[in-house]
Amino acid sequence: MRNPAPLLLLVFFFLAAGGLPGGAAAQRGPLVGGYAKIKDVKDPHIKEIGKYAVSENNKQTGGNLAFVRVVSGRQQVVAGMNYDLVIEATDGAARGRYEAVVYERAWENYRSLTSFKRKT
Repeated sequence: MRNPAPLLLLVFFFLAAGGLPGGAAAQRGPLVGGYAKIKDVKDPHIKEIGKYAVSENNKQTGGNLAFVRVVSGRQQVVAGMNYDLVIEATDGAARGRYEAVVYERAWENYRSLTSFKRKT
């Protein structure tokens, strides 16, 4: 009779790795430290983060930008979440795009604008 140990090890590693596509590994969120594309930039929470970025930038610079929408973004799991967003905003009649990074620890109701700059 053949030794079943190699087959059992193979099955164990297959299951530990998440099995077939759509299995446990595919259902997990983004990896810690890695950026993942935000699939729904119209999500109310993402919109709130975008509005926060524009508002906080206005406070810090004395600017007068008005939030329009989040164009695209990605998120990074750290000890909290980094949101790297492309935001459309207006300054009077002029419309522009801005790159903003917001760090959030939602469970502590904490947010911080890390960077905000006009996209060229």
